[in-house]
Amino acid sequence: MAVGNLVKRLQDIMRKDAGINGDAQRIEQMVWMFFLKVYDAAEEDWELDAEDKGETFKSIIPEELRWRNWAPSKDEDGKEKNDTLTGQKLLDFINEKLFRVLKGEDSLDGEIKGIQVTRETARHQAVVRDVFQEVNQYMKNGVLLRQMIDEIDAVDLLDSEESHQFGDMYETLLKDLQAAGNAGEFYTPRPLTDFTVEHLDPKLGELMGDLAAGTGGFIISTLKYLERQKKTAKDEELFQQSVMGQEWKPFPYLLGVTNIMLHGIKDPMFFHMDSLGKNMSEYQEEGKLDTIAMNPPYGGATDSATKMNFKAEYRSSETADLFMVLIMQRLNRGGRAGVVVPDGFLFGTDGAKLAIKKKLLTEFNLHTVIRLPGSVFSPYTPIATNILFFNNERAEGAPEGFTTKETWFYRMDMPEGYKHFSKTRPILNSHFDVVNEWWQNRQVLEEGEKSRSFTPQELMDMGCNFDQCKFPKEEEEVLRPEELLKKYHEERTALDAKIDSQLSEIESILGIKIEEA
Repeated sequence: MAVGNLVKRLQDIMRKDAGINGDAQRIEQMVWMFFLKVYDAAEEDWELDAEDKGETFKSIIPEELRWRNWAPSKDEDGKEKNDTLTGQKLLDFINEKLFRVLKGEDSLDGEIKGIQVTRETARHQAVVRDVFQEVNQYMKNGVLLRQMIDEIDAVDLLDSEESHQFGDMYETLLKDLQAAGNAGEFYTPRPLTDFTVEHLDPKLGELMGDLAAGTGGFIISTLKYLERQKKTAKDEELFQQSVMGQEWKPFPYLLGVTNIMLHGIKDPMFFHMDSLGKNMSEYQEEGKLDTIAMNPPYGGATDSATKMNFKAEYRSSETADLFMVLIMQRLNRGGRAGVVVPDGFLFGTDGAKLAIKKKLLTEFNLHTVIRLPGSVFSPYTPIATNILFFNNERAEGAPEGFTTKETWFYRMDMPEGYKHFSKTRPILNSHFDVVNEWWQNRQVLEEGEKSRSFTPQELMDMGCNFDQCKFPKEEEEVLRPEELLKKYHEERTALDAKIDSQLSEIESILGIKIEEA
């Protein structure tokens, strides 16, 4: 079938349904069906593996709820089946049986028990309940829903070429999230993830992790990088155990685990959990990672209970700060990290930020800071970002009292002919060519305004101000009224959240509660 325009066909169907409103809901509606289709194909592999071992595979999904047993409207010979569910019967089946059981609840008629997950449940089976915990079925027209299911079921995931096309189509779908309201926060542009992973240089036999994985972009870039290293059956075994992800929000978790399975990982180590919700002292050697590549959430306030998981000097209301501490805690000796952080981290002077930046210089080798153009994440957010690259090993020649020898800063300017990136003119892999060229032959550029290095002592003497090689001030861009209002609302919301968080912290310290006027 034509996989290339599958999403367009599905969107055209959903636009006729009164239950779906907006791109984010359309994407969620598609993806839970994609997941079940992909999961059913994975189960075929698990069945064959069990058969080869003389064992019997048992799905965690009750037999009549497995995709193969209710979704296809044609039999193996291509003939129309007489018992195909459609219309109201299909809606009742999905709403009253399928979704309830996969969430762990009994079907509405009590005939099918909800799936149960215990400590003994295999990870690749537990993922089913994790995915469906908070996923929604929005459609109200069972005939249109049947049309969607038929379109998706026609994809042959056992055909390598068609499966590859489906994976590419899914990546395009995730990219479209950037224009789908708040859902865009879960997507990091692939050229950025590819660039970061390339310079971390992961190897088969190592474990790469993303502790706020979103849709799994850094993980997919790592898998593509490792794919080129596979040569033997042993390499394939190492490949299957090469990546680990964690994601707290249910929607991106659904998107991410489906993405990883589509890219060849049969038993994904992708966990639905709050990465900040565990005390840092509990992470021992078994929780360490060889490479970490991630874009932690920033701008959000952190509750007091979460902050208590960190040492006092690192407790911050900014989630990006806490993730930096977590990353340092979980990075293996000799490990490498590439982390996207907002500008506020570089020039921030509050106690926690200063403590974290000192730790980067004295206990880690912070060797590179790449300043990114402000519109990299456009249109989701205009916040300027940077990539910090650091290793958990002492640099050769590092001065006494430091693990870092020198930190290079490089400003990545907009490509020629671009004023800013946008949905129609996004950042491309080729835009990083000039950065890659500089990386191999580091030198001072434009008298230090575009690129230069600092010793750790120089950075300490500047109060750990990492806001170096910054972008020159430009005239403010004139925005359309609706864009200007949106920008003001975003900035006010972020400021209100920061103020509320600081007030709560003060009230907690003083042991009082100030009522609003």
